[in-house]
Parts: sequence; structure tokens; C-alpha cells
Amino acid sequence: LSICFRTVEPLEYYRRFLKENCRPDGRELGEFRATTYFFSLGSITTADGSALVKLGNTTVICGVKAELAAPAADSSNKGYIVPNVELPSLCSERFRSGPPGEEAQAASQFIADVIENSQMIVKEDLCIANGKLAWVLYCDIICLDCDGNLLDASVFALLAALKNVQLPSVIVSEETGLSEVNLKQKTPLTIRKHPVATSFAIFDDTLLIVDPTAEEEDLATGTVTIVTDEEGRLCSVHKPGGSPLTGAKLQDCITRAITRHKEVKKLIDKVIKSIMPK
Repeated sequence: LSICFRTVEPLEYYRRFLKENCRPDGRELGEFRATTYFFSLGSITTADGSALVKLGNTTVICGVKAELAAPAADSSNKGYIVPNVELPSLCSERFRSGPPGEEAQAASQFIADVIENSQMIVKEDLCIANGKLAWVLYCDIICLDCDGNLLDASVFALLAALKNVQLPSVIVSEETGLSEVNLKQKTPLTIRKHPVATSFAIFDDTLLIVDPTAEEEDLATGTVTIVTDEEGRLCSVHKPGGSPLTGAKLQDCITRAITRHKEVKKLIDKVIKSIMPK
């Protein structure tokens, strides 16, 4: 009977749980799903850094590929960061094979904005020789299983993969202009800030729940994603339409996002420590 009711009247089914301050999966309204990080060291052999993040049933993998290129004429002292989010048909029945859909394009733009606004990597740090040579970081984020809250998982995976990157030493000869790459001498990327995304779904225009599943996103009247760094600085607010938020509700979201950041950063630091060579 419960399964039938959930199928025929999913919103009313959810409302009965929400009245009791809980959700059908047993979580409270402000409770996140379990987050697991797997730093896939060497598992993507063609990547210079990779990570797989599992947030509940949502699974995202990020691979970072570093290549050398000439800097742009108007940014001679900067490298490039090129993020791309892929939502293949295998991750959800909502997506189709073919060119990137609207949701994948929006997610890619969101990631690009997070990189720019948070200054997690300063593009000047990617420059090897002014006007001659710089690093390009291609960050491919692929969703393997999409059960809601793609943006949080994507930012987690990106940050984890970037922290896993080791770049070889490159020297440009002043005499010949040729570059010499030393694969035996590698250094980690300089990660200046650690942005973390925290997403909320809005039910019936007023009720906030964190870390929504795909079903909760479909039933919600709106969503909002808050990105903060380790200093509690607000890096980005992403709200693609839907229910308006009062100033008090938005402040509540930011406060919860700052708390969430501390938990995620602690988890990342713990994993990094466990994989560092003894």
C-alpha cells in the first residue's frame, strides 16, 4: 500500500514524512548522506590526478590531465583550467547519449564559476615561462550514478582529484626556447583555497532539506547550492529559479554550509594523510 501511495501521490507521501521532521530514507531534514572518498591513485593511468566520490548513491569520478601550451596573448603569465561535466545515459534514465544536455552544460559552468570565484587555483601558478609556456588542466568530471545532488559530489571530486595531481618539473631553455620535462621530479599543485558545495532542496516554498536525492529534487519547488571556503568565505550562491529564499533562510543555508565545510575538509585531510608515502 505504501509503495502504491508513493507512486501515485509522491509529494503527499513526502509531506507526511516532512511533518515529522524526517524523510523516507530515514534521514532528518538537515542530515547528509554518508560521503565516501576514494583517491584513485594510478587507477586512471592516463590522468595526472583522479578521485572517485560517492555521496549516498550518487557516484562521480574526476580525472585531471595536465598538458603544456602557450599562454594566451592577453594573459601571458597565466595557465588554463578547463572543467567539463559529463552526464552519460548510464548514470540516469533522465539523460540521453549524444552532445552535452542543458544540465551537463549548467554543471560545467557552475564548476568553472567555483574555480574562478574561490581562487582554489591561481592561474598565475600554472605559468612556467611568461609568454612562452603554461600548464593546461583538463578536469573531466563524469557521473557514474546520479541520485541527486550532482553539484556537491562534483565539487568534492574536483577538489580531491586536484589535490592528487603531481606535475613534473619543466625548464624552458633561454637559448633554444625548447622545454625540458623531468618526469622524475614532480611537485603537487598549489591549492590555495578548498571550496565545498552544500546543496538544499526547498519544499512547498518554505521547508529546507539538505543533500537531496533525485526524487527529492524532482518534487522540490526549488534548489540552492552554497559554496564556501575554509575561512567561511562565501564563494558562490547558485540558485536556478524556483522558490524565492528570504534573507533569514539564505543565512541559515550559509551557516549550515560553513559547518558542512569543516566536516568535508576533515575527511579530505584524513584521506590524504592515509595515502601519503610513509
